[in-house]
Amino acid sequence: MTYERVQAPARRRGWINRRVALGLFVLPIAGIQPVSAAARPLRIVCLDDGLAETLLMLGVRPVAIADREGWEKWVVEPPLPAEVADVGTLLEPNLEFLQQLRPDIILAIPYLDGIKPLLERVAPVTTIGIYTEDGQPYRRAIEATRQLARLVGKEAEGEALIAATDASLLGVRQELVPLSARPVYVVNFMDPRNVRVYGRKSLFQEVFDRIGLRNAWTGETNYWGFSTVGIDGLATSSEARLAYLEPLPEGAGGTLTESPVWNAMPFVRNRSIMRLPAVLMFGALPSATRFARVLAKAMTGEAAHG
Repeated sequence: MTYERVQAPARRRGWINRRVALGLFVLPIAGIQPVSAAARPLRIVCLDDGLAETLLMLGVRPVAIADREGWEKWVVEPPLPAEVADVGTLLEPNLEFLQQLRPDIILAIPYLDGIKPLLERVAPVTTIGIYTEDGQPYRRAIEATRQLARLVGKEAEGEALIAATDASLLGVRQELVPLSARPVYVVNFMDPRNVRVYGRKSLFQEVFDRIGLRNAWTGETNYWGFSTVGIDGLATSSEARLAYLEPLPEGAGGTLTESPVWNAMPFVRNRSIMRLPAVLMFGALPSATRFARVLAKAMTGEAAHG
């Protein structure tokens, strides 16, 4: 999977027309005024799933995202309302369709800076970065939540989401205290021989830090917080457990069971493998909560059957 998967004039009082929107959104997001209760909801096209899941948790439905099919495969929750349109692929959205949607604003990430001039022909673009060279995606997800909440006039909901996420992770930490001694690898399978393993700068590492788990992968990672390695690259820890995220590439399961390299891995010999449902690896606070929850369920289930 790549990241590309890996997105009429106002007549009613209180509506924001296009000229006003252009005046507002050329300013930094910190200068955008909250949407009043009397105003119609902003028509937001959101070209990042992490930002989109945050909007949905704030009670705001974007008019469109990129790669709707990918949402069902990689994000899963919160559920995407049927009314949300699909503007095509992340790096090559359908600009004609975007114009037909008449958005007030397009939300983007730094990864899309190359097409930002094209997007700005349609509507003002606000860029919010959660994943950067500096890492710390959890802190940046909190900042993004507050920025989005201010944009849509949902400040109270934003603070509630931040508080609920922190409380959820604290609860998982307490639940996993008896199981926290052994480190855990978290991976996506690219094919039967190679995986993405998540470490520093990843959302999963940030969750590990907050729920009291050690990451078995201490090697280098890229901008997005992962490294692509062969399966044999996961033999660095003899005591580690392996948590792998669905979906598996087609045919990978059967090929793995027949692989001498796979069968030689310590976590295979120790039967310390956990299968996790899909979680958005480049997500925001909702993905952090989901990851902690599904990992805790897998770990406690493993302990119960151990």
